[in-house]
Amino acid sequence: MDHPPASPEPESAPPAGDALLRAHGLAPWAVRPEDSRGRLHPEDPGGARSPYQRDRDRIIHSTAFRRLQYKTQVFIYHEGDAFRTRLTHSIEVAQIARSLARQLHLDEDLAEALALAHDLGHPPFGHAGEEALNGVMRNWGGYDHNAQSLKAVTILEHRYAEFDGLNLTWETLEGLAKHNGPLRRPPPYIAEYSAKHDLELDCHASAEAQAAAIADDIAYNNHDLDDGLRAGIFTLEEACRLPLIAMARDEAMPHLHPDTPPDRVSAEIIRRVINLMVNDVVAEAERRIAILRPKDVSDIRRASAPVVFFSDRMKALNQETREFLFNRMYRHWRVNRTALKTKRALQVMFSLLHGNPEMLPPVWAARAGEPGSAAAARTVCDWLAGMTDKFALEEHRRLTDPNIPG
Repeated sequence: MDHPPASPEPESAPPAGDALLRAHGLAPWAVRPEDSRGRLHPEDPGGARSPYQRDRDRIIHSTAFRRLQYKTQVFIYHEGDAFRTRLTHSIEVAQIARSLARQLHLDEDLAEALALAHDLGHPPFGHAGEEALNGVMRNWGGYDHNAQSLKAVTILEHRYAEFDGLNLTWETLEGLAKHNGPLRRPPPYIAEYSAKHDLELDCHASAEAQAAAIADDIAYNNHDLDDGLRAGIFTLEEACRLPLIAMARDEAMPHLHPDTPPDRVSAEIIRRVINLMVNDVVAEAERRIAILRPKDVSDIRRASAPVVFFSDRMKALNQETREFLFNRMYRHWRVNRTALKTKRALQVMFSLLHGNPEMLPPVWAARAGEPGSAAAARTVCDWLAGMTDKFALEEHRRLTDPNIPG
């Protein structure tokens, strides 16, 4: 839509973009559905849904999304059904991303789509699985879960007659590829895909993508704190030695009674930690945007730093929490024991299948080609990465126990 040029305004006047905000509900620097760069395979955009709503719905209906239900966050599915999985984590990230997008007047649907899709490339067994696949794929470019997420939605999903993948919009694919910021040295598959559908890898993604990425950080640390407390790996008293958790505890104290059950106390504190972090991101984003004075989304992409991020103080507080979790939870003997066993299972399966791709299901075996080849390595890696924890453990038994039928 064309707008008449703004008349000169005094310094104290509100930015010209405020009129656009009132008219559209979106900030001038937000991504606009009508300005989408479209899809690799052109489609009729008809219907009441925006392109980013369609992306979100395609992600929710995908096989990769359903499999997140049985993919590890920290604890494997059989260790307890109250712990987070990749699916519940993704839903929590989507809730926080939408909250950030709404407060910053960004496109909520794009932020939500990116939050729901950001972990589609995670293999079974969480970070232990990623380390295992990165190790076995060292000679073929390694393994990167962001690249695998992009691969899942551009190749591996087979739901449409006319193309592989989900044919998502450029803006969603850009946000997936640049989940951690600009890519000077992109993983092989991201570089390969960008060569035919330029994702502008050397600049930042949209503010919506940045909101989804920081929502991931907020959700990740807080639900790991919650799960660590639930598992008895550390106590609430120990967690409250962290400055950020102590701040939330002090906020919660007036609302707690002496007989409040411990699980409710911890839930109240973690809820307030999330709120502190969200409020910090909103305030810091508003501060950075006021300095940058972006006119549109291209100014967000060309900025020297992300606009949706923690303040320096919150970044430091969050890092302390991350280090606590690393030392007290991710290195806990129970977590390490499971990680070592599951890494070994993936390594064994990769070795067997890479050397004997005829053991793969027929469609996958046809893709793999010659035993020991690069094509076989990539195919086996894709096959393993798509597994749930449950299926991977069962497949490992089928491949290694001669008493179990293949």
